[in-house]
Amino acid sequence: MKAAFVTDVENVEVKEIERPVISDTEVLIRAKTVGVCGSDLHLFRGTHPFRHAPAILGHEIAGEVVETGSAVTKFKVGDRVTVEPQVGCGTCEMCRRGFVSLCADKKVPGTTKWIGAFSEYFNAEERITYPLSDEISYETGTLAEPLAVAVHTVNHARTKSGALVILGAGTIGQLILAFAKWKGYSPIIVTDTAEFNREFALKHGAAAAFNPLEQDVPAEVKKLTGGGADLVIVAAGADNILDQACQCARKCGEVGIVAMITSKIPFYSYAVVFNEIDLYGAMCYEPKDFAEAMDLINSRKLELEDYVTQVVDGIERTQEGLELLSRKTEPVVKVLIRMAE
Repeated sequence: MKAAFVTDVENVEVKEIERPVISDTEVLIRAKTVGVCGSDLHLFRGTHPFRHAPAILGHEIAGEVVETGSAVTKFKVGDRVTVEPQVGCGTCEMCRRGFVSLCADKKVPGTTKWIGAFSEYFNAEERITYPLSDEISYETGTLAEPLAVAVHTVNHARTKSGALVILGAGTIGQLILAFAKWKGYSPIIVTDTAEFNREFALKHGAAAAFNPLEQDVPAEVKKLTGGGADLVIVAAGADNILDQACQCARKCGEVGIVAMITSKIPFYSYAVVFNEIDLYGAMCYEPKDFAEAMDLINSRKLELEDYVTQVVDGIERTQEGLELLSRKTEPVVKVLIRMAE
């Protein structure tokens, strides 16, 4: 079968490899659509904190079951599915506390323990495989993984209502907007340097969208909220982003960080102390978040079809898909690779 490898900085090669052999508790999935994620870009650019070339890309997948292990009972050949792409060790303190994403020995795609999703076939444990409704396209189903990130980021906050600011309106920022709007946060304000991203956010429920290069975001937020946001979520990695987040938050407000900021940036931490701001990080998601994301998609509580802005046909064009997201030569929210019809 074919698989797309990052072999060097900004270089992808499609190679022939052996098809995965499944265990008794796994299913084998023929990949239909695979999402291009920001973390794939970190690997593509050579800046990922722990994954390095050569490695197979991808972890956002929707597809069709083509084989089941002897102990599998929930799925059969022909079922349409998505996958929560992480498996905890099951015995460490984090796993015992339900924090699979924080397991130091968890298994994730694209490593020596598990094949990446940019492959024609992908193996997954039954317990992390989820059914995809027949009414939902594979393209929309592939959004389950990034939506789970958004669900986890919002649910992690102690702030359950009120004014929300989202700094960065890329894929995760837009999905945070969709989920937070459904949860009832109001008003929701977003920022982004790209005009398309701001317009997309306004179309999908943002009360306002500001360009941080041209507008005083904290001042505008305070005007709209009467003193600052109850919750600010950092979904971008500009050098001043943490300071900006604290300036947007009201006293005793909350700031969450979901952006993967891999370089050191300055941060005036006294703003946290002076205003007694709570600060938290959001790392991926937990199984309950993924299950909630799948329910939102399968039940159409969230309509996400137009969040997929580009679909590149064929695994051979994986490099093109990565470059499209990396360079943003055209308006982008989510890029997918269509692996098979």
